Amino acid sequence: MAIMDKLETLVAAAQFDSCGYSSARSVVPASPRSPERFIYRAALPGGGTVCLLKVLLTNICINDCGYCVNQIGRDVPRCSFQPEELARLFMEMYQKKLVQGLFLSSGIGKDASQTMQSMIKVVEILRHKCQFKGYIHLKILPGASFDCIEAGSKLANRVSVNMEAPTVRHLAKLSLKKNLYDGILERMRWVKSLTDKDVTIAPSGQTTQFVVGAAGETDRDILHASEALYSEVGLRRAYFSAFHPLRDSRLEEVLPTPPIREHRLYQVDWLFRVYGFSPREIEQTLNKEGNLSLTKDPKLTIAQKQPWLFPVDINNATYQELLRVPGIGPTSAGRIIEARRERRIFSVQQLKKMGVVTGRAVTYIWFKGMLDFEKQTPIIPDLGELSVPSLSQACR
Repeated sequence: MAIMDKLETLVAAAQFDSCGYSSARSVVPASPRSPERFIYRAALPGGGTVCLLKVLLTNICINDCGYCVNQIGRDVPRCSFQPEELARLFMEMYQKKLVQGLFLSSGIGKDASQTMQSMIKVVEILRHKCQFKGYIHLKILPGASFDCIEAGSKLANRVSVNMEAPTVRHLAKLSLKKNLYDGILERMRWVKSLTDKDVTIAPSGQTTQFVVGAAGETDRDILHASEALYSEVGLRRAYFSAFHPLRDSRLEEVLPTPPIREHRLYQVDWLFRVYGFSPREIEQTLNKEGNLSLTKDPKLTIAQKQPWLFPVDINNATYQELLRVPGIGPTSAGRIIEARRERRIFSVQQLKKMGVVTGRAVTYIWFKGMLDFEKQTPIIPDLGELSVPSLSQACR
């Protein structure tokens, strides 16, 4: 297969691996023959994007994952890059300023360690021969050896191994070959042990991904698993990918997952990971079936279930108190704190200029001169004692 045909095939095969702060999968618009059609634009946490070459080393795979375009038995064109070939392609794109970094994943050929050694070879060429100092995200293949994981983590900025399902029971519905504890979680613990010893190893941390809706899991299942990963393996963040059935796969009769469900999981993950909401508060966003509302913002749900926390005095509230107000995020909360050092806030218009979504926030805030809203009787739900579950508990 010609090298550009390989690139076309292996970029397309990598499309379901998430690596940006947005849930959207974004490719730079380009003409059918432009090299820019291979570029993935990943959203950054503070806004803006970074252009990556997101590609597989090979789409040959021995695994039977029912959600994956590369699963064994599917009648699709198969091909592989040689390490030198892919490294040269990337450097050509980098020198033309088409990309700023590399996201490298792969199917598993004959053996996970053997395939990963070839992936590491690509990164070694870039780091040592080409002197590339930029961003590299390297996927860790389930079942790869400790030596491979150590070598890859020393070369990459970020590493990740996809968990895909929150429990052993759910993963068994997706794949008959993958082992959650020995094949996936053990690798995550290896990464943590390496990064704990040396902060220069994978300095951007490790991540994982969940396929949402393919195995009948609830949002509670996914959130408990991700909370446990944050606590126990130092996970930097979790990604969520709404399931889309594929023809000629074991799961082709399973209904697709609405994209809004993926979006709601990202919202709640952000509340837990960035805003500092507790597991007890996160639990309030779930219905009796253990799922998030598809029609209601989870932060608004939490605010409505904790009326005793509001209204917040906009001129005296702490940063954490401001973050609990619907319509106020980290950026606007920081601007409020900064503005108060110069003068008191006395109008909704001031808040609007700071980026506050005042239509949501006005019910939950107060400042001198602002009319009080009608006080509500606090209704405190009895949620019991909730805490971050252990990995062994979350994955049962």
